[in-house]
Amino acid sequence: MINNILQEKERLDDLQNGYWIIQNPENFCFGLDAVLLSCFSRIRPGEEVLDLCTGTGIVPLLLKAKTPGKHFTGLEIQETCADMARRSVEYNRLQSEIEIVTGDVKEAAGLFGAASFDVVTCNPPYMIGQHGLQNPQMPKAIARHEILCTLEDIVRETSKILKSRGKFYMIHRPFRLPEIFHTLMKYHLEPKRMRLVYPYVDKEPNMVLIEAMKGGNPRLKTEKPLIVYESPGVYTREILEHYRMG
Repeated sequence: MINNILQEKERLDDLQNGYWIIQNPENFCFGLDAVLLSCFSRIRPGEEVLDLCTGTGIVPLLLKAKTPGKHFTGLEIQETCADMARRSVEYNRLQSEIEIVTGDVKEAAGLFGAASFDVVTCNPPYMIGQHGLQNPQMPKAIARHEILCTLEDIVRETSKILKSRGKFYMIHRPFRLPEIFHTLMKYHLEPKRMRLVYPYVDKEPNMVLIEAMKGGNPRLKTEKPLIVYESPGVYTREILEHYRMG
C-alpha cells in the first residue's frame, strides 16, 4: 500500500500518535510551529474545525489525534500539497473525519459559508516584503512569505467563517504583534490568550501563540514562557511532551 500511495521523492513519516503523514523534503516538511499550534489549540467535543494554510495536513492530523473535535477541514491553495494531505488522510483511513479542500484563503467565506466553524487554526506565512530570504522553491516560499495571502486576508476570512464566540488559534512572529492585535480587533476577534516561545531561556522570543474569540470581551491572559532548548540540540521537557503527539 505504501508504494501505491507515495509519489517520487515522497516519504511516509510516523507521527508517533497512531497516524502517518506523507511529505516531500524537497518541497516542505512540517516543523515545531505546527506541533506547538496543535498543542495550544483547545478543541471541545463536537466542534467543527478549519485549518487555514494547511499545507500537507499536519495540523488536522495532530488535532484529530489529541482532541475530541467532531470534524476537521484543511484548506490549501497549492494542489501538490493538498494532494499529499488527501493521500495522508486516506492512508490513515480518516476520510470521514478529515477533509482537505483545495482553495484560496481569500475566498474561504465563499467556499464554506458564514459562521460555519467553531474553531479556526492557522500556521500562516510569517514574512512580508523582504523580511527573510525568499526560498527559490515555490512551495517553501509560499509557506513562509505572504505571496498568496496576507495576515489581513486570513483574519478577515476567519472572522466571517467563525461562529459567534468561536475561537481562532494562530502561531506567528513576535515582531508582528502590534499588527496582529490591530488586525484581530479590526475584525472583531478579541485576543484572549498569548504565549511567547523562546529558543533558549536567555534569548528573545521567536514565535508567539495567540488565541482570539469572535465577539469576545477585552481581557488578555499571558501564559508562562515556553522554552524550546535546554542546550543546543536538547529539547526541554515540555517540548518533548509536545512531540509525544498522541
